[in-house]
Amino acid sequence: MTTLTTAPLAPLLDGLFEEAATATSPAMSALSGDERMRLIGSKTEYLDLYGRLRDLWLPVSREAGALLYMLARSSRARTIVEFGTSFGISTLHLAAALRDNGGGRLITSEFEPSKLVRARANLTAGGLIDLVEIREGDALKTLSTDLPETIDLLFLDGAKALYRDILELVEDRLRPGALIVADNADLCPEYLARVRSPAAGYLSTPFEEDIELSMRT
Repeated sequence: MTTLTTAPLAPLLDGLFEEAATATSPAMSALSGDERMRLIGSKTEYLDLYGRLRDLWLPVSREAGALLYMLARSSRARTIVEFGTSFGISTLHLAAALRDNGGGRLITSEFEPSKLVRARANLTAGGLIDLVEIREGDALKTLSTDLPETIDLLFLDGAKALYRDILELVEDRLRPGALIVADNADLCPEYLARVRSPAAGYLSTPFEEDIELSMRT
């Protein structure tokens, strides 16, 4: 039995995935495909984009959530940093792994206040809030200070254009063997160039259709 597969977390996640599957975003629908991709790739307009998408769930899939849990468990992670909380589905999976590892600290970030409120409520309902520190604001600022001496796992699922910038913020604290999981990494070519370069100190491979799994060497 695991925290992930028992109450209160398992039924909570079932409900959240069902809610996410039926949610719509008028703001997203109003954007053309070209405009959406331009904004996603921008390092100057990402706050505007994600502010407009405050009602959009942007969750990891069930499979990606299970992967996060298994990676954190198998690596015995005790310190995790997450870029992009949204409504907290990925955070719940990571925090569940910390619980089953015997405890730890998860630092996550979210700049949209309404999402932060819902994420905190979900973590409380799942019995995991004691393991999580949610930092409100632009992650380029909130994740630039007061991090653990060593980080065991980094999950990137915020503004795609910032993946490389966030990696570089925490890079000197990633322990050898630390895992980096980047969702939709194909939307940030400069991030992929970094982690796939042998000289950068990573081993990296695409996993499934939209996840890049990397390890600090």
